[in-house]
Amino acid sequence: MPETNAEDPQRPATPEQASRPEQPAVKTLDARSLRGLAHPLRMRMLAALRHEGPATASQLAEQLGESSGATSYHLRQLAAHGFVEDAPGHGKGRERWWRAVHQGTAFDETLMYDEADPETRGAADAFLHEIATIHTQELHTWLGDSHNWPREWRSSTDMSDFTLHLTPAQATELIHKMHDLVNSYRDLPQAENTETVRLHTHAFPRRGHA
Repeated sequence: MPETNAEDPQRPATPEQASRPEQPAVKTLDARSLRGLAHPLRMRMLAALRHEGPATASQLAEQLGESSGATSYHLRQLAAHGFVEDAPGHGKGRERWWRAVHQGTAFDETLMYDEADPETRGAADAFLHEIATIHTQELHTWLGDSHNWPREWRSSTDMSDFTLHLTPAQATELIHKMHDLVNSYRDLPQAENTETVRLHTHAFPRRGHA
């Protein structure tokens, strides 16, 4: 799944931000790069490269159930918008290897404001809905496969929701604190039973509910 982070990495860090756990390298989307990424296959290919490391167009095609012609084309489009680049030193054949340039993507909510052009707003809508779809699919995949995991892992997962009464400032503070906590667990020493763990967070207001 494409990784998102609400913080703008290009903004100068405040003293409070400087004391936070180290943030992953992210690419902040502008109107052009958003339109270049907002395609379901491109988003899934980029997520695969971020999560599983460098790969060729053929490998991505096999993994995602697509043709190598399609993955090759979309890799070139991702490269043109600065999301992927050549991965030298991988493989011995002539096929081109690719790697993700950044670990995550920062979405600027102004891309959905009324002053954004209709094409950009449409791309923003498609981008966010695809993220929601991927999150749902990842959760369904886990639930369908959970019986194949050891008990210690089945008891170490979470699927919770909460309802709070917050101001916009408080909601923003909570989101930053959650991100900081998650980032504090990056790059821990690798134990024998370490696995890749996916965490999804969703925070949004709704009307007419106590």
